Amino acid sequence: MVADQDNALKFYTEILGFVKKTDISAGEYRRLTMVSPEQADGQELLLEPPVATFQPARTYQKALFDAEIPLTLFAVENIAASYERLKKLGVAFHMPPDGTCYYRHL
Repeated sequence: MVADQDNALKFYTEILGFVKKTDISAGEYRRLTMVSPEQADGQELLLEPPVATFQPARTYQKALFDAEIPLTLFAVENIAASYERLKKLGVAFHMPPDGTCYYRHL
């Protein structure tokens, strides 16, 4: 979930390099999805606004944030280079990468 779809669209396209795939008006908000430029028909990332009246979604989002658990993880070829590139683009990090691999490709 994203607090501001326009800001999220800018971040995911201009900073992270995703490509907008779907942008359909849905009342006050939009159905807004991103894809990897290398996999236009691959997995889609939904930039969904938190609905103020749907408390379970807001509770879930806050619980993940408070526990410092990322909702989404992305694989990169070189984490140190990616970290430095994103820092130069103004991305704020809670902490630098420490080389720990929590997930592995099976």
